[in-house]
Amino acid sequence: MWGNLNLKFSKYPARMTVAQKMFELGLRIADDGKIYCGDLKISDSALAAAANVDRRVIKSTVDVIIADDELYEIFSNIIPAGTLIKNIAKNLDLGVIEIEAGEKSDGVLANVAWIMSKHNISIRQAYAGDIQLKTNPVLTIITEDPIPGELLSEFIKVEGVLKVSIL
Repeated sequence: MWGNLNLKFSKYPARMTVAQKMFELGLRIADDGKIYCGDLKISDSALAAAANVDRRVIKSTVDVIIADDELYEIFSNIIPAGTLIKNIAKNLDLGVIEIEAGEKSDGVLANVAWIMSKHNISIRQAYAGDIQLKTNPVLTIITEDPIPGELLSEFIKVEGVLKVSIL
């Protein structure tokens, strides 16, 4: 998909920015040519402000995506992932760990989950950034209980892990 987007938008970096922002936020293009988050219609000006582009770029980006069957198939079927509870985890007495991964990030989630399982820590929610969108994506894991600080050394030993933060 990203190769096709790069090909279509190589001369128009603002359009690529819009497509990436739509993907990041879980925004889809409906049959009516409008942009939605779930069933909530998103205005061109709101998305333009979020992507830091002129609102006319939104329309031109949508037109290009609709004209390309492969891109339209992708962007018409995006579903938002739901609420990431990271910012309210402390209020809910939950734990949060953020793990920054490098290029060799294969298996990071599995290895971190194995470490947590070994220490009887239940995972409530996990969210990983897309390696196609971020150079060093961050894996955010919310746990049923706060994570003991002594586990930092185990997490940092996982291949591909660059940085670990317990929030």
